[in-house]
Amino acid sequence: MSNQVAFRDAPFQLRGSTFTMMVLKVSDPHNPNFFPVLSGKIAQAPNFFRHAGVVLDLDDLPAGTPFDMDAFCKLLKNLGLMAVGLQGGTKEQQDAALARGMALISAARGKVETFDPLAGTGRSPAQGLANVQVQAQPQPPAAPTPAPIQAPPPEPPPQRSAMVITENVRSGRQIYAPGGDLVVIGSVSPGAELLADGSIHVYGALRGRALAGVSGDQTSRIFCQSLDAELVSIAGLYRVSEDIGKDIRRRQVQIYLNNGYLHIDPLATNVA
Repeated sequence: MSNQVAFRDAPFQLRGSTFTMMVLKVSDPHNPNFFPVLSGKIAQAPNFFRHAGVVLDLDDLPAGTPFDMDAFCKLLKNLGLMAVGLQGGTKEQQDAALARGMALISAARGKVETFDPLAGTGRSPAQGLANVQVQAQPQPPAAPTPAPIQAPPPEPPPQRSAMVITENVRSGRQIYAPGGDLVVIGSVSPGAELLADGSIHVYGALRGRALAGVSGDQTSRIFCQSLDAELVSIAGLYRVSEDIGKDIRRRQVQIYLNNGYLHIDPLATNVA
């Protein structure tokens, strides 16, 4: 029997897929307010958090801090959260996670950008060296000094592509636009999910979930003609339906980050 026939007749299929997963960054698990505050957050949107899978991120946990994986995960389960994976942590913590049947998940490899606030002003450390003139004492003639090598001009930012969907997005469907924007010419039903590395534009009612900047781009935005979403998120900062005010529901809005906070601003009058 050939491999092709064996794979065709196999009683299963292995496929890649993309899921929205909450990440719980743990920096001080022994803080007495940790679980009361988390419980209060869950109480704001109980249906959203009920039986939700959570990845524990221990990258910010100070070295040497004791961490009881079993006890911590049991407390999460009491709140309705299911620990399904671990990101970071020590070898001992990773072994404890594996013993509980949790997966070890590598950190997302988002694009890292550097910013020089003095670029273009003549005061940047990188540019300032070319503007410094050193007064030297007269020296005997010497071999000509080669001209300084000019740094190559910076590469222009890559052009963002856009994925365009020209139909309504039904419940249970997930659409991901890697490396660019997502445009939906239609409405998004409850239970549907939109994800994009860039911005999301919905020319219709947004009733499902929309997650822009999923690779960490904090300049991404979400635009829709009528906001009634289950969840909206920019670069990991989110707001669930229960946190969306009635004054902006079913209105044209833009959603963006400013100073680390998620903002939802109306753009026009109510949509019929």
